[in-house]
Amino acid sequence: MAKKSFTPIPPMAQLPQSEEIDIESLLKAYIEGDIDLICILGPTASGKTRYAVLMAKQLNEMGRKAEIISADSRQVYRGMDIGTGKDLDEYGDIPYHLIDIANAGDKYNIYEYQKDFEKVYREIRERGNIPLLCGGSGLYIEAATCGYSLPEVPANPQLREELEKESTEALIQKLASLKPLHNSTDYDTRKRLIRALEIAIYESEHPAKRTSFLPKNTFYIGTLVSREVRNERIDRRLEDRLQEGMVDEIKRILDSGVPAEDLIYYGLEYKYVTMYLIGALDYDQMKLQLATAIHQFAKRQMTWFRGMERKGIRIHWTQV
Repeated sequence: MAKKSFTPIPPMAQLPQSEEIDIESLLKAYIEGDIDLICILGPTASGKTRYAVLMAKQLNEMGRKAEIISADSRQVYRGMDIGTGKDLDEYGDIPYHLIDIANAGDKYNIYEYQKDFEKVYREIRERGNIPLLCGGSGLYIEAATCGYSLPEVPANPQLREELEKESTEALIQKLASLKPLHNSTDYDTRKRLIRALEIAIYESEHPAKRTSFLPKNTFYIGTLVSREVRNERIDRRLEDRLQEGMVDEIKRILDSGVPAEDLIYYGLEYKYVTMYLIGALDYDQMKLQLATAIHQFAKRQMTWFRGMERKGIRIHWTQV
């Protein structure tokens, strides 16, 4: 009798080591200029907003006012409240920024975020207050804290179409002829490679205005939660949001004239509930597919943050 073959289940990724965060030492390092930003990051449902608010209150009690800057790619949109989990009451009297700054249906982008972050960050520092960056959008966090200089370069659809016809190797060679390639981040995907070329070609012909007032020494804190607890929180939170009227919220946005495809573009809650409202899914399908998508999203967030660590960024993980 032939032996049965099977695919072994891969072991669950090991959680980072948890450590205690000493707020007094953190404040001392900020005052002495060793750090110029505190960033609280973590996957969805890891308690990062609650942790950031608690830290802000502790800093306030120590005599230094703190303000929170959001790093969430969907909380920028007005009216998208329940689905994005803004929970604005959680902030209390702590000032927050970069929430409700764009209209639902807009395509807010990473360049606009970096520019808006830079302005808010500068203003908080000029007031003598401490900026706390808080969120789970890895790309936004890196744009704000890793010194990326994002030039204001308009999209060029015709150029992109021409570049799409070329091989990846040819595109990399072309990019290398226009700028030094220090690492592979410019070409780890074809989409990113083509955008990098679009920028490099534009800059060779036009002077591009670049951002400059960004933090140089960020202290990163990661909110640590086990996969099992995180998944339980995600399921419970989804149920709560549905009970709180998330479907009605998204229906109101559709009724206001925002096209269904624009809401689907935002993904997760707005994608699946919109598909339910336009009849592409029934309620049970929507709920099941949405829960699965949020679990997968949280996993991708952790993968991104561990990738930041592999690039040399130290994240101080702490259980909350």
